Amino acid sequence: MHVPDGFIDAPTSAVTGVVAAAAVAVSLRGARRELDERTAPLAGLVAAFIFAVQMLNFPVAAGTSGHLLGGALAAILVGPYTGVLCVSVVLLMQGILFADGGLTALGVNITNMAIVTTVVAYAVFRGLVKVLPRSRRSVTVASFVAALLSVPAAALVFTLMYAVGGTTDVSIDKVAGAMVGVHILIGIGEATITALTVGAVVAVRPDLVYGARDLRQRLQLRVGGELVDAPAAEPAVPVAARSPRKVWAVGLVTSLVLAGFVSFYASANPDGLEKVAADHGIDKKTEDHAAADSPFADYGVKDITDARLSGGLAGVIGVGVTVVAGSAVFWAVRRRRTDDVSPSSTSNTAGSSA
Repeated sequence: MHVPDGFIDAPTSAVTGVVAAAAVAVSLRGARRELDERTAPLAGLVAAFIFAVQMLNFPVAAGTSGHLLGGALAAILVGPYTGVLCVSVVLLMQGILFADGGLTALGVNITNMAIVTTVVAYAVFRGLVKVLPRSRRSVTVASFVAALLSVPAAALVFTLMYAVGGTTDVSIDKVAGAMVGVHILIGIGEATITALTVGAVVAVRPDLVYGARDLRQRLQLRVGGELVDAPAAEPAVPVAARSPRKVWAVGLVTSLVLAGFVSFYASANPDGLEKVAADHGIDKKTEDHAAADSPFADYGVKDITDARLSGGLAGVIGVGVTVVAGSAVFWAVRRRRTDDVSPSSTSNTAGSSA
């Protein structure tokens, strides 16, 4: 689903760029409500994990492969606003450093892979957890369905973009059928990865999963004839034991292993978009990537001839850069939230009210 330069014309790319910029701006504000001192560093880790798993193309059918998009996973783990930012950070790193996804098409890719997948997935997820039994298993099941539906939704939106601003004259009906069909299959892989990851984290630390924050039913008291939520009791587990550091360390090591080692065994078949583009001729005006001369272009390290070492080192560098960039963004957002609710601002508000 990484759209290269030349697939979509300049006016449409510009419009999607505005949409993407507006969505990122809204997400920066919304993420302040989602991030706290525990989840801010985990959001950077989620971005790095998505980067790593996107290197693991899996075969689907007829010489086609697919990989994780990550919108559903990010939204459920750290929240929809933060999820948009996570995937956007990944796309930015991939476009600038690894020449994956066009730079003029960055707005297209953020709109498609970050916004559409996150919004669709989280809407489906929240709808399901409201009707399913309140349990950890329900969170996992809802994660599977939400991720499954988010991928063909993104494929359909790309088709609509191409219908408006495609650079070649092709049958949109055929493109739509091919895109949605192959991405339903890719969605099964997306759903499996998302459900396994969410299920694993929920099993050990449900308090770190944004989508499971309502898993516990709050005690209600009748006051003045009305039911009100009782104050949340402090957990008996010591603060040190509730630190997310262990989860962060395990997640980072897992990401490094996936990108640095397991990625060598990923499918070499073209992904869903590449396959459809080649079969239907929508790639005739593809342009060379502006970062084609990057030392890490195509997920390899320039001048290292050993393919395994080159790809693995590029993957490790990508995970490192993404976790640093993502963590910097989310700590800044978290710090802005802290400033907004600082004692001085609270006292100023109280003084104004007085």
